[in-house]
Amino acid sequence: MASNPALSSLPAGLRDDLAARGYARLAGRETGALLGEAAQAWEDFARSWDDLGPDLYMADGGRYRRRRHAAFRCEGGFFTRKPHQPHFQSRDYNPLNGDVQRWFDPVADATADHPVMRAIFALCAETFTGRAGRWHVEMHLFRIETGRGETGRPTPEGLHRDGVDWVFVMLVERRNVREGVTRIGAPDGAPLGEFTLTEPGDAVLIDDHRILHGVTEIHAVDPDRPAWRDALVVTFAAE
Repeated sequence: MASNPALSSLPAGLRDDLAARGYARLAGRETGALLGEAAQAWEDFARSWDDLGPDLYMADGGRYRRRRHAAFRCEGGFFTRKPHQPHFQSRDYNPLNGDVQRWFDPVADATADHPVMRAIFALCAETFTGRAGRWHVEMHLFRIETGRGETGRPTPEGLHRDGVDWVFVMLVERRNVREGVTRIGAPDGAPLGEFTLTEPGDAVLIDDHRILHGVTEIHAVDPDRPAWRDALVVTFAAE
């Protein structure tokens, strides 16, 4: 994967915020600047979320979540895709859907290899790892749908850790929805802040050892029109 010259101008406070608070936020315009020329292909990248399969593992019985999943190895800032595999979380981290090997439709190669995704991988590697070490990386495409008779729950497990080292969460699109507030907490659950990702590219980077995170329910502004929240989640765990 080629280096991204825009990463030499990472926001001065990004790593400082991660070190001091355990999380850092990026506004969509900042994310776009860091993606460099790849940002010009954003609309094409975002259309990948129109082709997600249903999440059939929801223990709450909901059918409001669609997703795709892929796994990679990151070493020296270079990403190699692993054979398709299940997503697994201990019930210690996910009391709703944990302790189950969950097989989701794979992320399309065109999406994983997209210039926007490659630039996001480079941003994560530069920020989280300094391009050192070997990392297991998982990529999740989520669409949370809502409407008449169906409440959308981006994190039905509530305030949680993912059981990894680092987490990157980025909003791709909000369509006809309200609420969906991101909440940040200390390991004991004490609230540390809340905010809403509203613009494409708005993102939060999280030290998963120090910070709990979750997103409140979403509801349709007009329940008679399609409504959803699209997000990308990328996690890093040291191998």
